[in-house]
Amino acid sequence: MSKHHIMAVYPGSVETRVGIFEDDKRLFGCTLAHDFLSDGRLPGILAQVRERENDILRRCEKQGFDLTILDAVVGRCGPLPPVKQGAYTVDECMVDYLTRKSASEHPSKLGALVSWSLAKRQGVPAYVYDSIRADEIDEIARFSGHPELPRAPRTQMLSMRYACGRTARAFGKDETSGVFIVAYLGYGICLGLFNNGRMVDFVGDDEGPFSPERSGRLSYRRLINLCYSGRYGHTKMMKTARNRGGLNGYLGTNDISRVEEMIAAGSEKAWLVYNAMAYQVSKAVGELAAAAAGRVDGIVLTGDIAHSILFTGLVQERVEFIAPVQVVPGEHELDALACGTLRVLRGEETPNVFKPRDGELESSRAGHRMPGNGRDLRLVTKSA
Repeated sequence: MSKHHIMAVYPGSVETRVGIFEDDKRLFGCTLAHDFLSDGRLPGILAQVRERENDILRRCEKQGFDLTILDAVVGRCGPLPPVKQGAYTVDECMVDYLTRKSASEHPSKLGALVSWSLAKRQGVPAYVYDSIRADEIDEIARFSGHPELPRAPRTQMLSMRYACGRTARAFGKDETSGVFIVAYLGYGICLGLFNNGRMVDFVGDDEGPFSPERSGRLSYRRLINLCYSGRYGHTKMMKTARNRGGLNGYLGTNDISRVEEMIAAGSEKAWLVYNAMAYQVSKAVGELAAAAAGRVDGIVLTGDIAHSILFTGLVQERVEFIAPVQVVPGEHELDALACGTLRVLRGEETPNVFKPRDGELESSRAGHRMPGNGRDLRLVTKSA
């Protein structure tokens, strides 16, 4: 089988991570800190495309990489409406949506745009993979309790599905077989229930465990009262819930290593808060295990916090009665992008084509759903 060469691009707010792969083997990887972002020359996201692309090209030239060997370029999937899992071809339609119709200024938008520009230079296809808004959940999982507020996933799908596939293979299964619960442990914590590779239910970072920054699930009565207390406007309330909650709110830091130092120094409060976060993660795992009727092949802990033996140990001792626990620390975004694209190049996966509905603009209210296969996991597992 011939080798495939893939460039993976993962833009962040002030840097871009880049990897060049031969099949699933990383030949080169770097994190580019962009000088132009510190001098105020560029006002917005779209103006950064060419500058980031040039920085990537300069680094590749310095490393001696001949980009004419590339078979594809893949980027982080940006603010699209709800879409399917897996690969999407970057084409004129997607570029038009991201440049003219998406109001988001999130740097993830640059994943498709920079990849598209780089791929055009080499005459190869560009892809994005596993959007944070990938949505093929079961219909029963969409109900929130209020018809104006249907549940719609916004998760770390890229890292979660990659960790799920690795665990499935470690358990002797195909990466798209088995039932797994994946907990992504980062600044925000989210979980997904995967059935044969498809996320059929989830716990979002605003409806489950608190995390280093997020408040997680809150009493809506008390939250509504707080919103109308006169102390908060919309922006301040959002920052309070999403950036000043969790460890940050209780202990004044979002650094889990710092919290562990406080625990080692004898802080009972730090230990209680830290243990409570692990306790809530465990409860969320149990919530999804119930959705799977208890038939779970494995539980996966991934993300940066999964590097902590103390934290993963606290979760494991509470949930290992459900299924074996596998720890896959780190985020693995570049590897996940490359491996997904490799499946496309090998003909193992057909890339999707992005087609927004007429007049569709990015909005939290626009396009709440991407239908799954219409089956409920509970029914699937009962008949298995």
